[in-house]
Amino acid sequence: MAEGFANHYGSDVLVATSAGLSPMPGIVKSTVEAMDEVGVDISAHIPSWYEPTLAAKCDIVVNMSGYRLPGKAPKQVVEWKVEDPYMKPRSAYQRVRTDIEQKVMQLILGLRRGK
Repeated sequence: MAEGFANHYGSDVLVATSAGLSPMPGIVKSTVEAMDEVGVDISAHIPSWYEPTLAAKCDIVVNMSGYRLPGKAPKQVVEWKVEDPYMKPRSAYQRVRTDIEQKVMQLILGLRRGK
């Protein structure tokens, strides 16, 4: 969701990619549906593993896992506490979507101010 929102709203100030500490083999259908409801298509996204060497090349890494990231710490790590909606009702996906959208927009606005 975060990558989808970041690239949808913030392409003028960032290029977002996402990776996980234990990614699913594919995107959960409920996640795709929740994002479709707000006009953001993430259906082509392929989950990938977090790679510390790639993260080290990023200016900002947003960690939503709740766990310490492995390897050398990237330049800047932003920690977001986000509920995991997996296997919960549709309303949980919508709630998480709204939370992530707000966090992404705050990040984008901060980057735009720093431009």
